[in-house]
Amino acid sequence: MEYTPPPFFKTGPSPLTRLLFFSVLSLAILITDARFKQLEVVRQMVSVVLYPLQRIAFAPLSLARRVGEFFVSHGELRTENERLLRDNLAIATLAQKARALEAENAHMRRLLAAREQRAEPLMLAEVLYAARDPFSQRIVIDKGLQHDVRNGQPVIDAQGVVGQVTRTYPLLAEITLISDKGHLVPVQNVRNGLRSVLAGTGVLGTLEMQFVPHTADVQKGDQLVTSGIDGIYTAGLPVAEVVSIETNAASTFSKVICRPLGGAGSHRQVFVVHGSEALPPRPPEEAEKTPKGRKGRKGG
Repeated sequence: MEYTPPPFFKTGPSPLTRLLFFSVLSLAILITDARFKQLEVVRQMVSVVLYPLQRIAFAPLSLARRVGEFFVSHGELRTENERLLRDNLAIATLAQKARALEAENAHMRRLLAAREQRAEPLMLAEVLYAARDPFSQRIVIDKGLQHDVRNGQPVIDAQGVVGQVTRTYPLLAEITLISDKGHLVPVQNVRNGLRSVLAGTGVLGTLEMQFVPHTADVQKGDQLVTSGIDGIYTAGLPVAEVVSIETNAASTFSKVICRPLGGAGSHRQVFVVHGSEALPPRPPEEAEKTPKGRKGRKGG
């Protein structure tokens, strides 16, 4: 006859009994909480106790998410900064163009006002580029022989004389500026009527009056206009302003430096003057009579 010893530990109720018990307990708790709200305080206490554990469990995921957001935000910020930089450059370029157009419009208004004041026919031309030779003060305009531009015609802007047409092509013309070395313009002092010759120095923005004696009445700030005695420049065109006078005892003439009033170096539009006053031809010069010399002795 076999003998089975009693179990060392008491096993308690069976698993099925436990399942039924806890199921009934869960239903009772659910019904009680749903209808009578008796477990709200217990739920809050449990949530307070479990909150640190939840934070600890959620920490790795939160850290990974923040690291990802940091790199995404950093990349978005770099992209945004690059876009803002491009927009800033585009806006700056548009602002520069707007200022240039505003200055050009103001210059065009002055040109139109000057055109209404002049009696001679004027033709508007645009400066295309400067001459290639760095030692010459010349520009090229977009008008030529087909536009009735001829050599010798003066070129002006709203402020004064710019230069003179020295070479023409079918669609272009070359203008020698009054600041070109060797270019001469007969001028007259507006204040006292003193006539002189204004010569270019080869430096843009600098002119010099030629052969001005020490006793000549020339003052700083005098306005010089074309005298018209050369038959090329119409009389009365503004040319330059006296900026300095240097007197040297070793020289017979004073050094008078002037500033041209025309703005060929800063504007793109100029006027070509048509129909300059034609002077009558010069009277013929009498041939110098050669004095009769004595007859030499015949050689032996």
